[in-house]
Amino acid sequence: MSYSCPFAQRVWITRNYKGLQDKIKLVPIDLQNKPAWYKEKVHPENKDPAKKEFGEELIKYVDTFTKDVFGSFKGDSLTQASASFEYLENALGKFDGPFFLGEFSLVDIVYIPFIERFQIAFSELYKHDITAGRPKFATWIEELNNNDAYKQTKLANPQEFVGFVKKVFLGQ
Repeated sequence: MSYSCPFAQRVWITRNYKGLQDKIKLVPIDLQNKPAWYKEKVHPENKDPAKKEFGEELIKYVDTFTKDVFGSFKGDSLTQASASFEYLENALGKFDGPFFLGEFSLVDIVYIPFIERFQIAFSELYKHDITAGRPKFATWIEELNNNDAYKQTKLANPQEFVGFVKKVFLGQ
């Protein structure tokens, strides 16, 4: 698994949350230099396997959300991404509790790998706090930062992601 991949991080968080560390071992893999056996033995279709497992409606919005926010790095980043973060702020108010469905659920697992990366990128590249003026969103991130299943999966080298954004989206 790629420790820097947000899609793999979803599986890793779920494994931790379900307490399956003894049954499911993580095997590090470099997605830029995949071993020959990877495509045949791990994932023949070479696509995101998570899309088979999660609800289509949720995935459709997550895909739109990540596309919009990643796309914002090429344009008016703060204005364009703001609507996406505002949507999450409003969604977090629909149930009692700090999570999207009130209690920690798959919805939180689906979003947090990307939010972690966006929070790092906006802070580092634009000196912008994506939680400013969004108290529910800030609480959600704080609660997840205290969640052991997620905490163990956080990016080990946030600057590596910043470098990725600079190279891929900003041409630096």
